[in-house]
Amino acid sequence: MSQPAGPDFARILYTAGNQGGTPLQCELLDCGGATVKKFTGEFWTSRQRQACSIHEVSYRACFKPQLPRFFIERLTRPGDLVYDPFSGRGTTVIEAGLLGRTVAANDANPLSRIMTEPRFFPPDPGVVEKRLDTIPKSSHPADIDLSMFFHPATEEEIVSLKEYLIDRNDHARIDQVDRWIAMVATNRLTGHSKGFFSVYTLPPNQAVSQSNQQRINSRRKQVPEYRDTHKIIMKKTKSLLRSVSATEAANLTRAGKSAVFCNDDAGSTIRIPDNAVQLTVTSPPFLDIVQYDKDNWLRCWFNSLDRDTISKGITMARTIDAWCAVMRRAFLELYRITRPGGYVAFEVGEVRKKSIRLEEEVVPLGCDAGFSVEGILINEQVFTKTSNIWGVGNNTCGTNTNRIVLFKKPGGEP
Repeated sequence: MSQPAGPDFARILYTAGNQGGTPLQCELLDCGGATVKKFTGEFWTSRQRQACSIHEVSYRACFKPQLPRFFIERLTRPGDLVYDPFSGRGTTVIEAGLLGRTVAANDANPLSRIMTEPRFFPPDPGVVEKRLDTIPKSSHPADIDLSMFFHPATEEEIVSLKEYLIDRNDHARIDQVDRWIAMVATNRLTGHSKGFFSVYTLPPNQAVSQSNQQRINSRRKQVPEYRDTHKIIMKKTKSLLRSVSATEAANLTRAGKSAVFCNDDAGSTIRIPDNAVQLTVTSPPFLDIVQYDKDNWLRCWFNSLDRDTISKGITMARTIDAWCAVMRRAFLELYRITRPGGYVAFEVGEVRKKSIRLEEEVVPLGCDAGFSVEGILINEQVFTKTSNIWGVGNNTCGTNTNRIVLFKKPGGEP
C-alpha cells in the first residue's frame, strides 16, 4: 500500500490559515495500514451566500463553492482540467469555470447536466424575457395530479413550458436560452416561499409526495395561490446573474464550450482520456442517506425523465462493504484519468450519528488504486440557518463538517 506523499498538504493548509481563528489541529491516524495526517480547523467561511450568485440553485447534499475553490486555487493553474465524477448541481465545475479552468462532469442522474450546463452560458435577461413571451399558452392541466402543489392557472403555465421544451427538443431547435429557462424553472417548481411556483412545501431540493403535500396543506390550512411563472423565472434569472462579472461570464462560456458532460457510471467514463485531469473534487453519495430519486420525482416529471430508470443508476449502498465496492471502481477510474502529479479531493461526511467515518474507509481504496495520501482535512463550521431549522445541533450529525481525503497520483513535475 502507498504511504503518505510528504509535507505538501501541510504546507497548503498552514499557508491558507484558519478562518475560524482557532489553532490548526494535527494528528496521525492509522487507516488500513497507512499512517495519515489529519488536519482539523475552519478553512473556508461558514457564512451563507459568500460565493458567486451563479451557484444559487438547490440540489440535495451539495457542498459550498468555497470547498472546491480552496483546492482549485492551490492545486491547479488556468487551463487545467478539473473534474467531478458525482457532479450533482455542478458546484465543482462551475467554480472551476469561474476560475478559468477547463471542466468535465459526470453524474448518473441526467438532472445534473440540466442544472449545470446552462450556467456556463449566462444569458442576457432581456433575451430570456423575450423568449418566455413566445411560449404558447396551454389550457389543460398536467397528466398527473398536481393540484395539491399548484393553482390551476399556474399548473397550465408549467404544462405550457414543459410542452414547449419537448417540442423544441424534438425538432432539434433547443438552444442555450431554452436550457437556461428549463434550469431555472426546474429550480423553482416547489419551495417554501412566494419565489416558487408551488404553495408552501419543503425546501426546493426535496419534493414531497402528493399525499404528503395534501397533509401539509391540511395542517397549514392552505390552498395553492396563483404564481406567475414567467415573473418568477425572470426574478431568479436576475438573482443568479447579479454578481457574475464580465470576466467570470467569459470564463464560464469558454469552459462551457469545451466542457465534457457524462451521464455514466463513475467507474467507467470512457469519454475522459487517460492522464488528463489535474484535479478532481467530488462528494459521492453517502450510503443510502439521501433518496435522490424520491426527492427529485417532480423535477423528473417536468424534464420528461424516467425516475425509475434513473434510480437504478444511482448509488444507494446500504452497507459499508457495498459502498466501498462502488467507490473502489470509481478510484480505479480516477487513477486512469488523473495526470501524474494530479490530485483527487474526495469529500465524505460523518454518517449515522458519527458511527461511520467514511474518510477512514476511503484511504485504503485510494491507496489500492495507486494514489498516495496527502492527508485528511476536517473542516468544522458553525451550522447554517437551514441546519438549525431542521433541529440539527452544531457538529452533532456531520451536516456542516466537511471531511476531505486528498490523494495524489505519483509522478509529474518535481
